[in-house]
Amino acid sequence: MTGLRRQAAVAISQELSRLACRSPGPSTWIHQVRRRSSLLSSRLEEKSFSEMEMSYVKQGEEALQKSLRILEDQDGWKTETVAGNGDRVLSKVLPDVGKVFRLEVVVDQPLDAVYGELVDKMEQMGDWNPNVKEVKILEKIGKDTVITHEKAAATPGNMVGPRDFVSVRCSKRRGSTCVLAGMATTHGAMPEQEGFVRAENGPTCMVLRPLPGSPGQTRLTWLLSIDLKGWLPKTIINQVLSQTQVDFANHLRQRLAQTVPVTC
Repeated sequence: MTGLRRQAAVAISQELSRLACRSPGPSTWIHQVRRRSSLLSSRLEEKSFSEMEMSYVKQGEEALQKSLRILEDQDGWKTETVAGNGDRVLSKVLPDVGKVFRLEVVVDQPLDAVYGELVDKMEQMGDWNPNVKEVKILEKIGKDTVITHEKAAATPGNMVGPRDFVSVRCSKRRGSTCVLAGMATTHGAMPEQEGFVRAENGPTCMVLRPLPGSPGQTRLTWLLSIDLKGWLPKTIINQVLSQTQVDFANHLRQRLAQTVPVTC
C-alpha cells in the first residue's frame, strides 16, 4: 500500500504540473493546487488507510484532475445565459463526458466565508438552497475527502422527479486558492433509495479565488457535469442545469448576507 500511495501522489503532482505549463491563464492556481497535492504522500503516511479508503481518495483526486483539465481548456465554450449582475453560465460538449456547464460569478464576501459555507457547513445546504433537500456526510477520510449523500428537490411542476447522488468529494486549499472537486461513487451505507432516481455527477468542481485587488470579494467558478438518468429530453436537462447554477449563486449570496457578520 505504501508504494501505491506514493505512486498516486507522484501521478497527481505530474499531472497538475503538465496543466500549469499549458496555459498562462489559470496556471497560478493550478500551481498552488499542485504544491498542495505534493504533500499527499506525507499525509497518507501519517495514517494507515484501508484499501477501500485509498480507493475513495484516488477517486477524489481523479475528479480534481479531470475538472482542472476541463476548466483549463478555454476553447469551445458557448454562452448559455448572462444575468443582469454579470453572472454567466457557459457550456461545451466533451466527447468522453457529455455536456458540461460552467458558472462564473463574483460573490461579495471573503473567500473564508464562502469556503466555510460550502465545505465546513455543507450539511446545512438544504437550509438555504431550495434545489437541495438534504446533504449528509456518510464518511470522512483524512482531512480532504468525504463521501456524501445528497437528495435533490423536485423541480417546479415535477419537470424532473426526485434525484439523489452518492459522491466522493475532495477539497484542496493552498494559500488563497481553493478547489472543491467531486464525482459519483458507491457506498455500502447508501444503496439506491425508494422514490429517488440515483443520478450521477462528475467530474465537477468549484474553484474559489479572491478577486484581484478586492480581497473582500470571491471569484467562484463552478464546473457542473451531471447525468440525471431516466428518460429526459436534452432541452429540459439543459434548461434545468443552467438555471440550477444561476439559482445557486443567488441563494448563496442571500445565505452569506444573513450569516456573515458585518464589520465596520
